[in-house]
Amino acid sequence: MSEAANAHAGQGPVLLDIGGDVGALVVTARPAMVGREIEIRPVDRPAPDHLAHVAVVARPTPHGLRHTAVFAELDEGDYELYDRADGALAVRVTVRGGHVCQAQWPA
Repeated sequence: MSEAANAHAGQGPVLLDIGGDVGALVVTARPAMVGREIEIRPVDRPAPDHLAHVAVVARPTPHGLRHTAVFAELDEGDYELYDRADGALAVRVTVRGGHVCQAQWPA
């Protein structure tokens, strides 16, 4: 199934598969970013043929809606996050294995 055909992709809970040298990244963004895709590229090693990207989704939490993009399984290392629409570098992050790391998308 292509990405365009799956209109509900990313709308539900996210299962994180972390441990050892694999971590996860939660990127918090402003509400206006909902639906925008964030692409992640490794800094310290060659980029894969297919770059991972996820959309910002409004997710319910006990404290209200939180607008996030979740990368559920990333190898430990340094990464750059880009707005997929315009290719602009937005932030650099470090992912630690066995941890859920967090980043804030710049306003």
